[in-house]
Amino acid sequence: MKRKWSFLTAVLLSLVLILAACGGGNEGNSNNGGSEGSGEEGSNLELTEDGKYRYVVSGEFPPFSTVDENGDLSGYDVAVGKAIAEKIGLEPEVEKFKFSGMVSAIKSGRYDAAVASHTITEERKKAVNFSEPYYYSGPVLYVQPGSDIKSVEDLAGKDVAVSKGSTYEKSAQEYTDKISNYDSDQTALRALSEGKHDAVITDDITGKQAIEEGFKVEKVEQLGTSEQAVAIKQENKNLLEAVNKAIMELKEDGTLKQLSEEYIGVDITQNPDNE
Repeated sequence: MKRKWSFLTAVLLSLVLILAACGGGNEGNSNNGGSEGSGEEGSNLELTEDGKYRYVVSGEFPPFSTVDENGDLSGYDVAVGKAIAEKIGLEPEVEKFKFSGMVSAIKSGRYDAAVASHTITEERKKAVNFSEPYYYSGPVLYVQPGSDIKSVEDLAGKDVAVSKGSTYEKSAQEYTDKISNYDSDQTALRALSEGKHDAVITDDITGKQAIEEGFKVEKVEQLGTSEQAVAIKQENKNLLEAVNKAIMELKEDGTLKQLSEEYIGVDITQNPDNE
């Protein structure tokens, strides 16, 4: 009798172990599938954290990115990053980061991407890859009202303030050797408004926003057109492909235009050179 019970006990114990193993395997498969995103586009991506699209914005570049009254990041760049993540099937996670250090942070793999109004340049392309443009902009010269500066030709010997690490810094270097660097375009414009510098070169929309907020600055001259895109680590080709596909879909379904009009007030998603 004891032998019979021992045999039954062993069989039951074996069944329990087999069922437990099956349950553990299913749980593992479920987690693995979720970590790659909820859709087909979220698979095979080399992400810094499974299932998440971790991207950075300046947080000091209104109306593209700023910190609202609740302490949350808001703006066009922030919204575009979230829309891209949702298209891919990932959970968006945005962080504030100094603009001048973003390219290095992406190159080192600290974040998945920077959705931070980066202008595509040959120099930056040596360090990171860029997506298709998600909007178009260009450098603009701003001065204080009443300034004797009427064009970039008048900048020789003048003190021009710019955001550190931006393409606007390089634009200013073409006209003067007196450059003052700030952590953001907004602080550069505020300093100009306070009479600390002769001029600022920055984005047209950012300058307009500053004027609406009461900054004593005015637009002098548009210096060109540029393409703004998402910066991604060069080795992460699959993520670049997924982001490009997402941007194209967001353009086609009107989402990018809608977000642009919501945060900027105009549609900046169309290349003006094609119009």
